[in-house]
Amino acid sequence: MKTRYIGVAGLGFLGRGITACFQNHGFHVIALEPKSNIVGSETLTLARSVEEMRDCELIVETITEDFAAKDGLFHQLEQHVGPSVPITSNTSSIPISLLQANRKHPNRFAGMHWCPPAETTKFMEIIRGEQTDDATIQRVVDISLELGKEPGIVQKDIPGFVANRLAYAMYREAIHMLEEGVADSETIDLLCKNSLGLWTPTCGPFRWMDDTGGPALYAKAMERIIPTLSNETEVPATMKQLRATNGYFYPTS
Repeated sequence: MKTRYIGVAGLGFLGRGITACFQNHGFHVIALEPKSNIVGSETLTLARSVEEMRDCELIVETITEDFAAKDGLFHQLEQHVGPSVPITSNTSSIPISLLQANRKHPNRFAGMHWCPPAETTKFMEIIRGEQTDDATIQRVVDISLELGKEPGIVQKDIPGFVANRLAYAMYREAIHMLEEGVADSETIDLLCKNSLGLWTPTCGPFRWMDDTGGPALYAKAMERIIPTLSNETEVPATMKQLRATNGYFYPTS
């Protein structure tokens, strides 16, 4: 059987899980991580340069969340990886359209957003940049399916994509209620766990609304609730304070 090679750039926490996922499904990973002390194996080669990724059928970039660093890596990759090989980024916030701009072959760049533990979760968010072509999206989808994922294609490249946008809307409202004294953090977490945690493992918001009363019922509630939700555009004061002190919502964390 012909060996199939996948390139993974970055062996941080998520990169190691991504690498393990590919290994578990029969791929040989060429991993680029200059500072890693990980030892190679029968299905893992530690690359010294991007040139060693030239035979890979897919590249997954998962280095630091810094545009300049990613841009520099992509520039190097384009010198050695064939023009039809999809190059994907695991970024959670940098627009794919920005990352693919000014590339030699921008059509083969896409977002491939993983969720830890990457080797076991079914989550896979595939993001189409403004110049990403259909062939690239289909190739990334096909490989995702081989990995046992349930890929979802994000057709419009917006900040945070889909999953993170939903999550950050919830984070903002949770902090808003905390700051307003509605409930403490433990209570908010408890109620969220025993409500959202009940149905999110099996369905999303649209299916949940359909199955629990329908849009007409939820529209009535929206009329009362939406005007009272936080619409702040700045980072909440509580988050700024915790960031400044390197603190946590639960001090013992």
